[in-house]
Order: sequence, then structure tokens, then C-alpha cells
Amino acid sequence: MALTITTIDALKKSATQYQKELLIMPVTSAQATLQHMQGMPGLKGNLVLSEINGEAELAPYKRTNVKDAEIGITARTLEMYLGNCAYNFDPNELWGTIYGSLVTQGEALKGVDINKSILMLATARMGKKLNMAIWNAKRNADGSTTKDLFNGFDTITDSEKLSEGIKADNGNYLQLTEDITEANAIDTFQKIYDAASDELQSQPVKIYCSKDIYSAYNRNYQLLHGALPYNTEFKKTYLEGTDGLWEFCPLASKKGSKYIHIAPQSNMIYGYGAGENPGETLDLGKYAPWALTLEASMAFGVQFKTLSQEMLFVAELKAKE
Repeated sequence: MALTITTIDALKKSATQYQKELLIMPVTSAQATLQHMQGMPGLKGNLVLSEINGEAELAPYKRTNVKDAEIGITARTLEMYLGNCAYNFDPNELWGTIYGSLVTQGEALKGVDINKSILMLATARMGKKLNMAIWNAKRNADGSTTKDLFNGFDTITDSEKLSEGIKADNGNYLQLTEDITEANAIDTFQKIYDAASDELQSQPVKIYCSKDIYSAYNRNYQLLHGALPYNTEFKKTYLEGTDGLWEFCPLASKKGSKYIHIAPQSNMIYGYGAGENPGETLDLGKYAPWALTLEASMAFGVQFKTLSQEMLFVAELKAKE
């Protein structure tokens, strides 16, 4: 006799009961990257990130020390894009992938919330795709993948370069002229550090880079200092000479990126609805034999809080020939 592990009514009840929690799952599953950024949950639409700029200074006392204020507001918009998906799945097949064949019988089934687990598995898969799109996603309303949903940080960087929000004259950009290798990584990062503003040099920041660039830095350090008796390891968590302020943040999601981003964590913003957006939903339906359909929609977007040289520096890798 075949074992019935779930029903459509039970799964729909689970989707309703856990909807808000499960809508956060894609973000939770993308934490490999997002844990190094600043999240803004519960957004119901686009969010304007405002930066107030201006000058004021004390001078020797005079009754005539009166000037017109030079104050401006720079607005940056965190754009939230609503994405959705619908997938057919066989719950009996998923049962095996979640728990394995050893716990599909007898007492092992008691107290196990299979309904929630199936939904968590599906939403976690969405999160893995989201994680790998944080940098290189490019909005394409006609697209069919996560990388088409929103504009990632690299795509925003491309756009800001064209509009000259990011450029060398602004103190937030450097074009590298050599590939980063295990022979020159230390010198290259020293050039990047020297090109950054004093304010950025003086605060805790993360160096968002690919794992191969980080490995090149470690190997370069080992080649130069491997003979020193006090060196018991060569993994460099922080950029040498920054007093532990510049922290390497090598990410799998940065693979293939042409940029190294350096910024405080608070300047790297991501927003998500977490079930608060009117268009967000999570439901299950039955439209095909033996299969259930997971229907999900969720809003997501990323943005730099500011492009100011005090809060952001971008080093562009040498273009591949």
C-alpha cells in the first residue's frame, strides 16, 4: 500500500500559515552575500535614499559672519521589482530529497512538518539564484530568470560610470592597467588603497571581490613572506597596512565581475517586501496529474546609499583582450 505523505489541502494550509516566513526564505538563502550588506525589509514600493550635502565652518567671531547656506540633497532610488514563478513538483519526490528514505516509515514520520519543509526547499532554491544575481543582474522585463529581475550592483556601477557619478575626478574610481595576479596583488591593492579618500581609508569597510582575486592576494603574501618564522598562516582577512579596517569579502557571487567594490556595509543596500508588498504571495494549486504547483511572487532590489568618495570606491579590472 502506497504511503500518502501529504494532501493539497494540507499544503495550502501550510502555505497560508507560513506565508510571511517563507517569503523571506529566498533572502535568507542568499545570505552568503547579503550578510555583508544592509537589508531593508518590509518595503511596499521604491525607497528614496537621500543624502544631504553642504558646507559650514567656524571662523573668528565677527558680526558679519553670515553666508548663504550651500546645501543640496542627492536622492538615490532603491527600485523594487516584483518577480514571480510557478513550478510544478511531485511532493513524493521532494520527500526523498528532504529526509531520505530512512525516515519515510513508522515513528519517524511523527511530528515532522512535511508541508512546510517542501515549501522551504522550493523557496530556498529561489534564494540561491538570487544570491548569484546580486552583482550582475540586469533588469529585463521580458526576461525569464532571476538575473532579469532587477539591476545588480555591477549594472548600477556601469550606469553611474556613464552618467559620471562614478569617475576618477570624483575620488571614487580607479581603472586598473594590469591583471591582478599572485605576483602583483599586494602592490595592486596598495594602489587602490592610496587612491581612496582619507575618509574611506579611516573607517571599517569591506572589499567586495571575487574569490580568485582574494586567493591571488594570499598567494602573493605567501611568496613574499613565507620564510618569516612567525608566519603560521597566510590567510589575510584584512588588507595589510589598514589597521584592520579594510576587510576582504570574497564572494562566489562576484565571480566574473569586472569590479572591486569597497564600501562600509551600510552603503550596500538591499530591499525586500517580506510579505508586506501587496503583490507578494505564496500559494499552492493543483493543475496537473500527480503534481502540485508552487506559485510565488516577491519584490527585491539593491542600491548604493551614496556614491560619495567617503563611502564608496570602485576599482575596475583591466579589460580582457
